[in-house]
Amino acid sequence: MTSIFKPIALSLACCGVLAAETAMFRGDPAHSGVYDASGAPGLATVKWKFKTARGIFSSPAVAGGSVYFGSADHNLYAVNAVDGSLRWKFPTGGPVNSSPAIEDGAVYAGSLDGNFYAVDAETGKLKWKFKTGGERRFSAPGIHGAMPRTEVMPDPFDVFLSSPAIAGGVVYFGSGDHNVYALDARSGELKWKFTTGNVIHASPAIEGGTLYIGSWDRYLYALDARTGSLRWKFETGDDTQIYNQIGIASSAAVAGGVVYFGCRDGHFYAVDAKSGVEKWKHDNHMGWVIASPAVLNGVVYFPTSEGTRFKAIEGATGRLIFSIENKAISFSSPAIAKDIAYFGSSDGWLHAVDLKTGKMQSEFQTEGSKQNAAKYSDAQGKMDPGKLYPDATLDGMIVGNDRMFTLGSVISSPVVAEGVVYFGSTDGYLYAVM
Repeated sequence: MTSIFKPIALSLACCGVLAAETAMFRGDPAHSGVYDASGAPGLATVKWKFKTARGIFSSPAVAGGSVYFGSADHNLYAVNAVDGSLRWKFPTGGPVNSSPAIEDGAVYAGSLDGNFYAVDAETGKLKWKFKTGGERRFSAPGIHGAMPRTEVMPDPFDVFLSSPAIAGGVVYFGSGDHNVYALDARSGELKWKFTTGNVIHASPAIEGGTLYIGSWDRYLYALDARTGSLRWKFETGDDTQIYNQIGIASSAAVAGGVVYFGCRDGHFYAVDAKSGVEKWKHDNHMGWVIASPAVLNGVVYFPTSEGTRFKAIEGATGRLIFSIENKAISFSSPAIAKDIAYFGSSDGWLHAVDLKTGKMQSEFQTEGSKQNAAKYSDAQGKMDPGKLYPDATLDGMIVGNDRMFTLGSVISSPVVAEGVVYFGSTDGYLYAVM
């Protein structure tokens, strides 16, 4: 199947062969987040919107005239990229919060039911499925300072599943069962698996025969993509306040021999791709980076959650180039096209940033945000956590997240193709905006 857009700088696959053109999370196996496509700097026109029965956390992939994505309503979807009409939907046993990858006529995605699926891209029929050891959220005592402090509780902010990457005829993904998997893309046969110390919901990045992936055990791993053997691992920070603000949910990007990724410890890291030695780290002052960075012309771009910033950092030195304040936290990874970065925030807005000026160029508001933003915002229009979260308990965090998702939060990461920005929202819509 031929993609209708061309991701920049497809990397060498694990066997040293140039990977076939694919559509996947962050555009290519190295996770550049950069698209060789005309952008939509105005975000002024809704080309179409497609409604599902639940929120969309999955990021879309565009290939062969179709947009593929998952929904929390348990379905994997294919819709017409031109008019948004349904081509097919494939039911799974749980929310599909994994972003699909497409190659050679197959769509690959994981589900909260613990299965990983390969579906025919044209018909929506099952090709094969692979059963993992089961999905689960990261859990820890008194997470985020919630009461009771000694109770082990699942993290309600662990909302994504690992999204697959494809290289050299192999599909790679992480799992809540603590494993990284490598499967034969045609048959689903297990080639290898590698066990880490905790849940893996980051997506693997692949460059030069090495797979890079973070785990909630606080380590970034570099694995031989052919064999699964460990090349090195890099330890991120611990939490001295026992709020369990640890772990790597951000999917790494690889560019120029450097691995870039964010962490829940409040820092953003640059690590040498060959040695695993830290080159620099940037202090976000307790602001998580859940989103995956985008890298263009030696500059790294990413949003934060706490601190509500969108940042540009010089990749070689870690020098801050600009920092824009948002009105809400962001888990959405930026997509870059024609010097414009597009990313979403939890208050239901999609943002377009002019990377030449470091200024916000335009914004788009989702239906959920239009209907409900005023309930949970302050006088300046900034999302107000005090109105969202009733108390510092697990129940309070769950209630607060449910309220936040009524805002049509753009947790999904956008994709740019043919002058259109595609993205999902927790209001249940997949949007195509020009």
